[in-house]
Amino acid sequence: MRIIICLMFGILYCVRVSAQALPEITWLNDQTFLQLTGGQIISQNLETGEEKIFVSPRQLTPASQREPIIPESFSVSQNGQLVLFFTNTAKVWRYNTRGDYWLLNLKDNSLRKMGQKRPSQSLMFAKLSPDGKMIAFVSNKNIYAEDLATNIEKALTVDGKDKLINGTFDWVYEEEFFCRDGFRWGPDSKSIAYWQVNATGTRDFYLINNTDSIYSQVKAIEYPKVGQPISSVRIGVVNIADAKTKWMNIPGDPKNNYLVRVEWANTAGEIIVQQLNRKQQVSKLFLCNKITGNSTLIYEEKDSTWIDLISLWDQDYANGGWDWLDNGKQFVWPSEKDGWRHLYAVSRDGKSEQLITKGSFDVIDIVSIDRSHGFVYYLASPKNATQKYLYRSAINGKGEAEMVTAADQPGTHEYKLSPKAEFAFHVFTNFYTPYSFEWIRLSDGKGLGGQNTVADAIKKADKSSGGIEFFKVTTDDGIEMDGWMQKPKNFDPSKKYPVLFFVYTEPWGQEVKDIYGVTGNPLYTGDLAEDGYLYVCIDNRGTPVPKGRAWRKSIYRKIGVLNISDQAKGASQVLKWKFADTSRVAVWGWSGGGNATLGLMFQYPEIYKTGIAISAVTNQLTYDNVYQERYMGDPTVSLEDYKIGSPITYAKNLRGNLLYIHGTGDDNVHYQNAEMLLNELIRYNKQFQFMAYPNRTHSISEGEGTTMHLKTLYSDYLRKNCPPGGR
Repeated sequence: MRIIICLMFGILYCVRVSAQALPEITWLNDQTFLQLTGGQIISQNLETGEEKIFVSPRQLTPASQREPIIPESFSVSQNGQLVLFFTNTAKVWRYNTRGDYWLLNLKDNSLRKMGQKRPSQSLMFAKLSPDGKMIAFVSNKNIYAEDLATNIEKALTVDGKDKLINGTFDWVYEEEFFCRDGFRWGPDSKSIAYWQVNATGTRDFYLINNTDSIYSQVKAIEYPKVGQPISSVRIGVVNIADAKTKWMNIPGDPKNNYLVRVEWANTAGEIIVQQLNRKQQVSKLFLCNKITGNSTLIYEEKDSTWIDLISLWDQDYANGGWDWLDNGKQFVWPSEKDGWRHLYAVSRDGKSEQLITKGSFDVIDIVSIDRSHGFVYYLASPKNATQKYLYRSAINGKGEAEMVTAADQPGTHEYKLSPKAEFAFHVFTNFYTPYSFEWIRLSDGKGLGGQNTVADAIKKADKSSGGIEFFKVTTDDGIEMDGWMQKPKNFDPSKKYPVLFFVYTEPWGQEVKDIYGVTGNPLYTGDLAEDGYLYVCIDNRGTPVPKGRAWRKSIYRKIGVLNISDQAKGASQVLKWKFADTSRVAVWGWSGGGNATLGLMFQYPEIYKTGIAISAVTNQLTYDNVYQERYMGDPTVSLEDYKIGSPITYAKNLRGNLLYIHGTGDDNVHYQNAEMLLNELIRYNKQFQFMAYPNRTHSISEGEGTTMHLKTLYSDYLRKNCPPGGR
């Protein structure tokens, strides 16, 4: 377990406690899996506990090298004879999605590099064909296929360049729709479906580098801001044999619609495409014939606010995937149309559907679909929105939701299930129990090999040791919100303590979660509790909390207003606590939390005396159109909402102590936000402290000494302007 600041989605940059992630494993069968560890692949049989080396470092040592390659991930062919390794990786915006690929043949232990004609470290999303005879990959915005028998490489697209992108995406599709891998092998290995992004209509935003040369350098990014044209996207199916593409004829102007999901429709003849209109209020599903390109609308859904893509709340689908049932006759589809996020079984033609999950609760995450026994496994928490438990429901819709997690394990659970749902890797935590991991048999929940790690961890945990408490606060207008607080060590209820609020508040961040280390603050150089701070966080309406559609979507066209009001009203209730010092109240946040910090400082200066805002969107018109228009609406209709939701509108009201921080190389929330804010504060003679980090991105993590400098700056400012300790 480590405490980090981590980039999530959209403009979210929030404090997170990162547990050991669910393991990246590849199943050979329901009992045996493969896992990359220590530079080699280990196989383990869950029934017997036997471990074997599946691929050793020696097998990963090329003939021309003395040292083995260091793989970061791998995939295995369907026949289990070929292993494809991803190594020497580099970032494309947020993630390391380009690098080199090596193929190991287990029959003769031959190891060779793929795409040898391509530049080093330029291959993206390489995948073996289903029949194991070819490999396809993206390089420099084109798609290639390589025959494994002949080593002959073929370009499947040749027009990719500059802003015409094949098989992957531009900045905004990656950032806001989680679209990175932009091609899919057909089930028959004879064709590939892919996205082509035409960003020529997207204007460039320029980042200025003043430090790496005596003359400034300019970096251009195609970045569609609010109200600006979107990239045109189309879907093609390319035939491997002749490299000819058939474009799918999908109704709707490409300049006013997004194509956000594409998969093969459980057959080699059709693909299924999800289209979202620009307002993100209409979702349509089309079945497209790969030969004719003709499309048929099979399913449509509308919402008066916005429609959440499945990848926005279930990250497993960020890498693709479509859940087909009954050999392609039905598919699983989520919807909030009854007020809760539920799963439905929809017929292939879209003419009938069956509600799978029933009840007044939200599906938080789809864990697995056990087709052989007819169940969908998912995470939900009907009674406590700060927690997560494993549930299952019958695919046929019969019966009620069944809680699978043991009832005596209150907290947050994650699971990775074996293909037939016989075994599960189980992760558990709550705010007083460190992360615990175990393999269990799902039928009885008992640990394999007689081990019951989670149950033992709960028994040993001390609920009172950390001084952390969860609470509910009800505002004067009747809104109930969840919160957590960490009390100072050696807490004396007769004293008054300074209050530090941590905020995010926008639709991308639930912060009040029952997890270990939830109150961690990675920017503070000491111990907040030891130094005598009362540390508090509240989740307002509009945050993605599993409290139903109305809770989440009440913020539509009200970012910067409703969330700020809820936070201030919640803080007012907290400050009624006898041990809270109303003269020492501070607030801080990053990105969306930076926006909120500024909004609270400017709109409620009588409450918040000190603020530290980092990488904030100070003017909502400067952010990307996909995110901002999703939650704030069409700017030609709701321009006034953008204005009244932007912190700079209220900058003239600053009364307290403000520290503002931004990286000049931020490609996400541009540095122009800082300069716009500074101009407003200067205009009204508002004194403040400002720190610009040259060429640092949204994470402000690059460069020697940066992290420690930021932590020192943050901590010193907080201690000076909101002194710690009880009085």
